[in-house]
Amino acid sequence: MSRHLERLLKLDSLLRSGVRQTQKSLAEALEVSDRTIRSDLDFLRDRFLAPLEYQKNKGWHYTAPDWRLPSISLSQGELFALTLGARMLENYSGSAYINELRSAIARLSERLPEATWVDLQKIADEKILFSPGASINLDPEIWHKLEKACKKLKSVWMEYFTASRNASSERQLDPYLLHIYRGTNPYVIGFCHKRQEVRWFRIDRIRSLKVLEEEFTVRPDFDGLGHLAMIFQHEVGDVPQPVEIWFDTATAPFVSERRWHPSQELIKHQDGSLTLQMSVSGLNDIKRWVLGYGKGAIVKSPPELVEMVQREIEAMNSNYQQGLKQ
Repeated sequence: MSRHLERLLKLDSLLRSGVRQTQKSLAEALEVSDRTIRSDLDFLRDRFLAPLEYQKNKGWHYTAPDWRLPSISLSQGELFALTLGARMLENYSGSAYINELRSAIARLSERLPEATWVDLQKIADEKILFSPGASINLDPEIWHKLEKACKKLKSVWMEYFTASRNASSERQLDPYLLHIYRGTNPYVIGFCHKRQEVRWFRIDRIRSLKVLEEEFTVRPDFDGLGHLAMIFQHEVGDVPQPVEIWFDTATAPFVSERRWHPSQELIKHQDGSLTLQMSVSGLNDIKRWVLGYGKGAIVKSPPELVEMVQREIEAMNSNYQQGLKQ
């Protein structure tokens, strides 16, 4: 921000403070000469058509309180969109930036009449609600360290908790990019020195993290957008393979209303059922996803996925049978 613009914004704030302002008091508050203040007042009035007036009892003031300095071109709709964005950010992806965004929106709101801003806040708070479901505990410090490491291509050391093993381990990672999946699952994707491959790590499972001085180079065969496009949900596998799943008539409408994968193709059948075909890497998330539809979904291929689902169903049935006997 230029010094002149910064001074005009401060001058504008002083004129709205409700305190009687003279040319001398404004000059003292802004630590400039009377001549500079006189020039700034003329600039506001001539360039921005500010409704400025001086009266002995009021001092310098705006005769139209709703007038705003057009230093930031922002409509009510744009500010409302930012306000909703802040609500979404707070509810869906933790609090890494929420304080900064709130502060920015508060400063931007000063460009609108107070009544208008209050109305926008009321609508955002009372009429549009967000329900994220399960929330996470995202450490803003760890997030910002990863953000810095990604930008500067610095390796990191971390203590990571693996939920499937219920254990922690130490890792060195070259962080390539940060990815927030479905709003509440923040991941860092990068080259794991321990596994010698690109891996995903849930950021809220990182217990501690240090940015190292060691710099890294992104592997030439890594394409961020291509990498994200080939996975299903958030699982990274090896070579993409074709998957085919049949959904019954009752389930088909819920599947067809969304695009689950860039490679998907939907084949609709005369009885209202459909078959979903796509090429993905990693089958565990597919298995969990299919099981979520219960009897409404049947895996047709590959055989490996069919077997995985069958084993899961058999184990679930066994658990329930044992539970009924206890």
